[in-house]
Amino acid sequence: MAIDEESGPGVDPKSPGEKAALDVSSNDTPDQLTADPKHNGILARLRNLEARMDAKLGIESEAIVRKRAEDKKDVSWTEELTMALLWASGTMNTSCFATGFLGWGFGLSLKQAILITIFASILGGVVTGYCATFGAATGLRQMSVSRYSFGWWPNKVIAALNCVQQMGWAAVSCITGGLALTAVSDGHVSLVLGIIILAVVALLISFIGLNAILVYERYAWIIFFVIFLIIFGETGKYADNTTPASITGTTLSGVVLSLIAIVYGSSAAWCTTASDYYVHYRADVSRVKVFLMTTFGIAIPTSIGMLAGCVVASALNNQPQWHDTYKNDGLGYLIQDMLYPRGFAKFLLTLLVLSGINTNVISIYSASLSFQQLARPLALIPRFIWTIVSFACILALAVGGREELNTYLQNFLSLLGYWCTSYGIILFEEHYIFRKGKFENYDLEGWNDPARLPLGIGATVAFALGVISWCMGMNQTWFVAPLARIIGDMGGDVANELTFVVTALGYLPARYLELKYFGR
Repeated sequence: MAIDEESGPGVDPKSPGEKAALDVSSNDTPDQLTADPKHNGILARLRNLEARMDAKLGIESEAIVRKRAEDKKDVSWTEELTMALLWASGTMNTSCFATGFLGWGFGLSLKQAILITIFASILGGVVTGYCATFGAATGLRQMSVSRYSFGWWPNKVIAALNCVQQMGWAAVSCITGGLALTAVSDGHVSLVLGIIILAVVALLISFIGLNAILVYERYAWIIFFVIFLIIFGETGKYADNTTPASITGTTLSGVVLSLIAIVYGSSAAWCTTASDYYVHYRADVSRVKVFLMTTFGIAIPTSIGMLAGCVVASALNNQPQWHDTYKNDGLGYLIQDMLYPRGFAKFLLTLLVLSGINTNVISIYSASLSFQQLARPLALIPRFIWTIVSFACILALAVGGREELNTYLQNFLSLLGYWCTSYGIILFEEHYIFRKGKFENYDLEGWNDPARLPLGIGATVAFALGVISWCMGMNQTWFVAPLARIIGDMGGDVANELTFVVTALGYLPARYLELKYFGR
């Protein structure tokens, strides 16, 4: 049965479906575990602690519960700008700067690298921008939204993938930020210690919850925008805009496809978290506004950071000292060498270190929400506990992968794009084809009740076909797929293109048959 997402006053803020789905061994909800004196176990104590911290610090307990109309307040147009500024802070960072060096590393010219970066950033931003439009309209976090396509059980796999994705992305930010911190301290702060410092600061902000994140990210981007403008100003005159690509023919085509996959993956990767940051907006907020502000709030800042990397990387052709520093000492020392005067360079590098925190704040927060949706008992564990778990996993990944940053970037960012492509197209077809583009056709009261959600057969089939497509078209250092192998000497990544087509064609008949034979 479809209902309107704007529940009227008088409706119990926790529906029967929500209460049932929060069950561990009986019908106990988190509120009951906190309030009922018969519950005195560890979970009840943790929930009670969370409730007290929420009252005093606003750490956002009950984070995954659907936000209803009566829970939302009108926001000013300046607060609506956060739809774009949030992502500007999260993407304009040293990770994007480092990604900008990949085009040069592949042998592309500066012009080619710039065009690919802009095009692929917008393309990936479109995927995230579309997924973001579900947050305000439904009041649900992104992993809850996808239950209406993937169903209750298959969506747990998606939530697990999202946990891995967010922690991996945060690990990349920790590594690049840690390299900068090591450089600014002239080696006195080790890379491992730098990684720990970045992760701890992000943990503290994420620990409080959405309100703290939105306030922090609304203004953090300004610092990094100014820094990248300075980088352009001080290094632009050394950019090599005359040297052509060192590769030609099908090898050039393959490299272009691989770089598109990497840049696209960095922007599309946010699609599995986008709705997490829009649930507090009114349901009638313009979806076009949400889409455009999210798309370009990701694409433009991502391009700024990556284009700075493209420019500096090209300058390595005619600045041998920079080239040696980059190869021997890493990105942080390069930034310190290329900016002047040296004291000012150290100051900028110190500020740039903070950019890794912005990404980590978003990733840790969304990972903690995904952990809560892996299983019913896990939903009873307070969000702040999962925030700490995410922090620990990020540290392990970052410390383990700190020595191979470029390889880490190439492999990890490409893999992000693959499954995000499948995710985005499944949500798109479900909404516009099977639900006629209307939120009235979603049983939003049943968001946490397996009996009121699709079985997810159609999405599982389409997603599995997408996985096969990845394996046929990916180009990674550890595996070059059959189709990728035939494109030039270095291979060409066509996994996203294959995934898009195969998932789109596979979901339609699979979902139709699911509706025909199971009725939901």
